[in-house]
Amino acid sequence: MCSRCFGFLPSTPGVARRAFLLLAAGAAAHAPALAQVEVGNPSMARNLVPAENIEQAGTQQYGQLLAQAKAKGALAGDGNPQLQRLRAIAARIIPFAAQWNPRAAKWKWEVNLIGSKQINAFCMPGGKIAFFTAILDTLKLTDDEVAMVMGHEMAHALREHARARLAKSVGTGAALSIGAQILGLGQAGDVAARAGTQLITLKFSRNDETEADLVGLELAARAGYDPKAAVSLWKKMAEANNKAGGLSFLSTHPSGPDRIKKLEANVPKVEGLYRSAQR
Repeated sequence: MCSRCFGFLPSTPGVARRAFLLLAAGAAAHAPALAQVEVGNPSMARNLVPAENIEQAGTQQYGQLLAQAKAKGALAGDGNPQLQRLRAIAARIIPFAAQWNPRAAKWKWEVNLIGSKQINAFCMPGGKIAFFTAILDTLKLTDDEVAMVMGHEMAHALREHARARLAKSVGTGAALSIGAQILGLGQAGDVAARAGTQLITLKFSRNDETEADLVGLELAARAGYDPKAAVSLWKKMAEANNKAGGLSFLSTHPSGPDRIKKLEANVPKVEGLYRSAQR
């Protein structure tokens, strides 16, 4: 976490954040269309851990992270132009989230910007989004590319990849014990609570990453962002990685020609959604 103090513009505390939350809540009423990308059904393993528990753990860790950033002067205020840009992009994408996970209609979505030299972004279970300033500044991301990053991270939360990974980490030996305690939370609740410190750095499988790429691609296209930006984004990531000798973002989001080829093959599937959103 960067301890550098950023010169954010003054704002009325909480007003812009409340306005964003209200806008995001109203977005849930949007009726989704059929998915254009093919990713199959979510992992059944996730059912070993109650969704509300993992979402609560995510909310708790997100709050702790924001508090730490604020204490270091690294949390963007509501008047920060880059934060306003991120929230505007999120407000366009969120209306299409519930088609991938009905729980998202009731999530209290949040978007925040943290001053850091680390190239990173994430979306916690429950819709808690954060971008680090370096991913915007170092990669010089366009709005379309920001939307692809955001859609990708939102897709991890919508497809409940963290929940599934956590459930699998419990191990088959504990599965029956957890299942027996689900209704009373019990051990499953403890597991989700302990996960709080792991959610940001959690490494997803290759299949998880592919799902997030494709679902994120469609989310952004439906919101009116050019799907070809997904390809330019990952080319920028690869170039920056080569220059820096390894990006922290790519430690949990590996890049490569196969990833780019997969995106290129799926861009035509969502271009119609993008064009429709432009009308």
